[in-house]
Amino acid sequence: MSGVNNNVDTSESYDAQQAVEDIAGGDRKAPDANVEADYEASKQFSVSDIDRTSEGATAAEAVTSPQLEVSELEPSTLTEDSTGNPNDYKKMASDASSSTPNVGNVSDDLVQKALEKGSTGEQG
Repeated sequence: MSGVNNNVDTSESYDAQQAVEDIAGGDRKAPDANVEADYEASKQFSVSDIDRTSEGATAAEAVTSPQLEVSELEPSTLTEDSTGNPNDYKKMASDASSSTPNVGNVSDDLVQKALEKGSTGEQG
C-alpha cells in the first residue's frame, strides 16, 4: 500500500472555483493587481533598516569574513623547459626509474616465462 496521503482540503479549491465562476458570471468584481506598484512597494522590505547604517556594514563584514586562516601557496620550483625533444623525456624517465629501484623492473627471464605460459586470452 502506498504511503501517499490522499486527504486533500477541498474547501480551498472549491472556494477558488466558486470565485472564478462568480467573476465569469458578473456576480463578483475581479481583483485588481498592479504588479509594478507591488514591486516598488516590495523594494522597501528588501533591505533592513540596520543594513542602511555603518553598523549593518560592520555586521555583514563580520559574518562573511573567513573564519580560518588560509595559507598562501608557494610558487612552483619546477623550471623544466618543454623542448619537444624525445631525449629529454627519456632522461626524465630514467631519472624517475632510478629514484625508485626495482619497481617495474622486468628481466628477460620474466618475459620468457610469460611467453611460455601463453599469450593474452589463452589459458594454460
